Amino acid sequence: MRNTLTIDPEVEQLLERETRRTSRGMKAVVNDALRVGLGMSSKPTQRVSRLKMEPHASGFQPGIDPDRLNQLFDEMEASEFARKLVS
Repeated sequence: MRNTLTIDPEVEQLLERETRRTSRGMKAVVNDALRVGLGMSSKPTQRVSRLKMEPHASGFQPGIDPDRLNQLFDEMEASEFARKLVS
């Protein structure tokens, strides 16, 4: 449905700020604000941006889990301690 509205200047500023922040069009922002204001939705729908990941070389050989390096160090330290006890 097409309508013409007169929007107060301070509301217009808020709408423009929200369109820039969300990278969405004025129509979508106004419709979401009206839905929330009229109790049709608890939150406006938000556009989820795609996660962008860029791989990089870690320097670890395949099969080495960097998240378990502390465990590897503990095992090596325990082996060294056991070797000293036997000697």
